[in-house]
Amino acid sequence: MFGWEFPPHILGGLGTASYGLTKGMSMQPDMKITFVIPKPWGDEDQSFLKIIGACNTPVVWRDVQWEYVRDRLGKAMSHEDYYAMRDHIYADFSYLRTNDLGCIDFSGRYPDNLLEEINNYSIAAGVIARTFPCDIIHSHDWLTYPAGIHAKYATGKPLVIHVHATDFDRSRGNVNPQVFGIEKDGMHHADHIITVSDLTRKTVIEKYGIDPSKVTTVHNAVEPLSKEIEGIKPLRGTDDKVVTFLGRITMQKGPEYFVEAAHRVLQKAKNVRFVMAGSGDKMNEMIRLAAARKITDRFHFTGFLKGKQVYEMLKSSDVYVMPSVSEPFGISPLEAMQVGVPTIVSKQSGCAEILTNIFKIDYWDIDAMADAIYSIITYPSLYQYLKTAGKSEVDEIKWEYAGDKVRQIYNNFAYK
Repeated sequence: MFGWEFPPHILGGLGTASYGLTKGMSMQPDMKITFVIPKPWGDEDQSFLKIIGACNTPVVWRDVQWEYVRDRLGKAMSHEDYYAMRDHIYADFSYLRTNDLGCIDFSGRYPDNLLEEINNYSIAAGVIARTFPCDIIHSHDWLTYPAGIHAKYATGKPLVIHVHATDFDRSRGNVNPQVFGIEKDGMHHADHIITVSDLTRKTVIEKYGIDPSKVTTVHNAVEPLSKEIEGIKPLRGTDDKVVTFLGRITMQKGPEYFVEAAHRVLQKAKNVRFVMAGSGDKMNEMIRLAAARKITDRFHFTGFLKGKQVYEMLKSSDVYVMPSVSEPFGISPLEAMQVGVPTIVSKQSGCAEILTNIFKIDYWDIDAMADAIYSIITYPSLYQYLKTAGKSEVDEIKWEYAGDKVRQIYNNFAYK
């Protein structure tokens, strides 16, 4: 598998989904997963898979002492793996910026030179694919499609790509031609395509011209709560109701509709506070919008939250809202429901396809959003029903089941 991020170092939902799916798949007794990321940090959970770093993969033959190289990389991989890697270095990419070990440096994030890193990652992928035998190549999201293609043609093994989002989702239809080209190339070279929702499947078929028989939906799931998470206490310093938006503050997530709905609610109820938890390129614009609506005394910005902080925020909330304009799936509503928070999502989100005990509204319908928020914070019986029924529902949405569906796809398509 090729991915771009892995917990605990995540910047979005991709890493969370990669972790959950691989852990669910690892429950199959004959499944062995080697997961490749550009730059491991060393504290990833490798109890159920093996993590390989592209940054630790020599791609250029250097006139150096291999014993010295092995010792320098000893902490990153075993000596046995390193000798195997050395034997499969197959090209001299003299134009690459490599270190003294012949390895490419990666940021481990989403840098300004992202397209360059994607290309470099695909070069390392060819070496890795020839070094570590596999039956299936599985690429997560557009950043790793070139790596998957390179690995496929280096080994002859079938390629499955996993579409977690498309540029149509991220850009509200104003797609980046380079990103679109990478996505389309990946889809056409793949032996099969997995999408995280029927909404995304429709986009893949209609916008990228893919044969419907080649595309299967496997909805995301949610990890069971650990004892540590279950033990987190709400951070409440007020009796006011708390309504939360948690995610990237970007055009895709529809943050302006949340601010406008907050304004509507505050015209009718004074005992409520709104929280926008996250960061993104529209954050300053949302601060100005809240100020323009004169609700800043009741509207709070936390900045980016991760790990334990996310659950502290969710457990401190009375309502969770995800007003995304186009959301391929959306794991955060499931996480909110896990801790008993009544949830509102846009009808334009993939998770709306599998959830019942929630409010579903059009992202643009701020009156309906405001009415749903007001109803939950005003009527205790409705709040209690959504709290209880929502948790019971989401507790049955498991990554193990998603992993079984992925395995069926491997069996049905990849081995033909």
